[in-house]
This record gives sequence, structure tokens and C-alpha cells, in this order.
Amino acid sequence: MQNSVITIETLTYLGIGFGVGVLVCVVMAKSGVLFFSKKLKSLSKEVLFDNSARFMELADKYFSSYVKEAKKDFDIKGNEILRTVDPVRKTLDKYEARLNAMEKDREKAYGSITEKLMEMGRSQNLLHIETGNLVKALRVPHVRGRWGEITLKRVAELAGMTDHCDFNEQVSSGGGKGSVRPDMVVTLPENRKIIIDSKVPLMAYLDALEASGEKERQERMKDHGRQVMKHISNLSSKTYFKELGPTPEFVVLFIPGENFFSAALTVYPDLIEKGIEKGVILATPTTLIALLKAVSYSWKQKRSYENAEEIRNLGMELFSRLCSMTSNINRLGKDIENCVATYNRTVGAMETRVMSTAKKLDSLDVSSRTMEDLHKIDYSKTLTREFNRQYRDGK
Repeated sequence: MQNSVITIETLTYLGIGFGVGVLVCVVMAKSGVLFFSKKLKSLSKEVLFDNSARFMELADKYFSSYVKEAKKDFDIKGNEILRTVDPVRKTLDKYEARLNAMEKDREKAYGSITEKLMEMGRSQNLLHIETGNLVKALRVPHVRGRWGEITLKRVAELAGMTDHCDFNEQVSSGGGKGSVRPDMVVTLPENRKIIIDSKVPLMAYLDALEASGEKERQERMKDHGRQVMKHISNLSSKTYFKELGPTPEFVVLFIPGENFFSAALTVYPDLIEKGIEKGVILATPTTLIALLKAVSYSWKQKRSYENAEEIRNLGMELFSRLCSMTSNINRLGKDIENCVATYNRTVGAMETRVMSTAKKLDSLDVSSRTMEDLHKIDYSKTLTREFNRQYRDGK
């Protein structure tokens, strides 16, 4: 029993001692770990510091060399790039200058266009006002007639026809049924005439301009076409051909505006054909100028022909006078030859009949003067030249 107790106590003490030993070991182990940890950290710091210093030294050495080489290469490449890019830069500078100039021109042109548009707007308003005034004025019959006459006269002047030579305004001729009064008579060569009438009706067209709607405007335009057609029929019934002498078998109806003619032609597409059938030729300012130009050319041709005839007559008269003159000169030459022959015969008679006796007197010293000898004219040297027979005979 006592041994048993001792054993238990011993085991207890041994367990306590073991536990204390284990505890001491644990404590010592922890202390060693901390120690070795601190030591490792210290060694790591030293190694890292040494490696960092070495790395920085190597890096500084390496990068210094690399930077020098890179800077040198960069300078070379940079110069090459500058030489390559410089023409492009200069071209871009030129483009920029041109773009700036174009921009200035654009702004200037835009301002000019804006100003022109504003001016056009003002002109349009003024034209609208003037058109309204013209429409009002043309509604008055005598104003409308006078405007047509002025337009007709202006067209004739542009064609080279003058008041006193090639056309006459408002020529009237009395007839059995009253007077025939065209607006203009154009005189052709050989005293022929072209009759021109400008009293075309325009009231319906003016009404169409002031129409409030498209339908009303179309109706007024149809009225305008019918009025023109009616006026063509009236002109075809007049006796211009009988009253005003030799004229072509047609009358020219002058329409003082292309717009008036095109409006009537829209209503009656066969208006020209209908007019020709009735002996009425429709003419606008453009076509009438062409017609009068042809007349003016015929007058010039006639004057050229008359001048050529006069030149021919003058030439024939001059040639005839020259022929007469050559005949007179030839007769004068004959007379000169006869005078020379008579002179020589007189000298011969003088020498044979008079000079022989006179020489005897000279030998007797009747005078201190000496008588000169007479000389005949050499006939071969004084022979006159006769004009060619073909010129003398007038051939």
C-alpha cells in the first residue's frame, strides 16, 4: 500500500514535472522561433540592401549606356524624320495658307452673295411694283398702242432700218370703205412693201396676270388665245394688198413680247399654221428682227448692184474717152511727121534756090556777119510712135 501510494505520488510528480518540462519546452520553442524570425528578418534586410545597392549600381551603369546610345540614335532618327517630314510640313503650311485664303474668299463671297440676294429681293419687289404699273398703263388703249409702236420702232432700228429710208410708220391709204392704217410699212427693193400690224389684243392676258386663282388665270389665258385668233381673222380681211401697192400676199402681225405669243400658242398650238392659212405671219421681236435684217441685207445688195452698174458705166465712159484721146494723139503724131517732112523740103529748097546766091554775096564781103548753114532734121530720129491699134480702135 505504501508502495502503491508512493508510486502514485511519484507519477503525479513526474506528470507535473513533465508538464512543466513541456511548458518550458514550449516557452523555449516560442522564444527560439521569435529569435530566429528576428534573425532572418535582419539577414533578409541586409541581403536586400546589398542586392538593391548592387542592382542600382548595375542598373545605373546599364541604363546610362543605353540612354546615351538611345539619345544618339534618337538624334539621328529624329533628323531623318525631320528631313522626311519637312516637305510634308511645308505642303501642309501651303494648304493651310490656301485654306485660310479660301476661307476669306468664301466669307467675302458669302457676304457678296448675301448682298446680291438682298439686292435681288429689292429688285424683285421693284419689278413687281413696276409690273403692276405697266399692267395698269397697258389697260389704257392709247398707251398700249403707243407702247406697241415704240417697241416696233425700236426693233426696226436694231435691224438697221431707218425712218427715212426703209420703213414708214402709220402710213394710211384711203379706200372705198375707209382708210387702211397699218402700224408700219417696210419698203423693199423695186418699191415692194411689207405690211406690219402691232395692234394685238392684250386685255385678256393682263387680266390673267391679276387673276386670284389658277383656274381663273387659265380661263383668261384661253380668252387671250381666242382674241389673238380673232385678230388674225380681222387682219386677213383687210385690203392691204390693193390699197398700198405691190406687197407680198401676207401681213405681219407683230406681238410685242415673247410671253404674249407663247401664252396664245399654249392655247392654240396650231396658231402659226392657222395664221399662214389666212395670210398672217406671226412675229415676235426676235423673229421680226431677223425678217428686217433680211430686208436690210436686200437693200445693201441692191445698193451694191447699183454701185457696180455705175462703176461699169463710168469705166466704159472712161475707156471711150481714152480711145478718143489716143486717136487725137496719133493724129498729132502724124501732123508732127508732116511738119518735119515739110521742114526738110523747105530746107532743101532754101539750100538749092536761095543759099547758093546768098553764098555768092557772102564772098563779096557785103556784110560782116556769116550766114549759118541750114540743117535738115533726121527723120529717123524724130519718127513719132503710134498707139497700139487695139487701143486706138477701142477694142
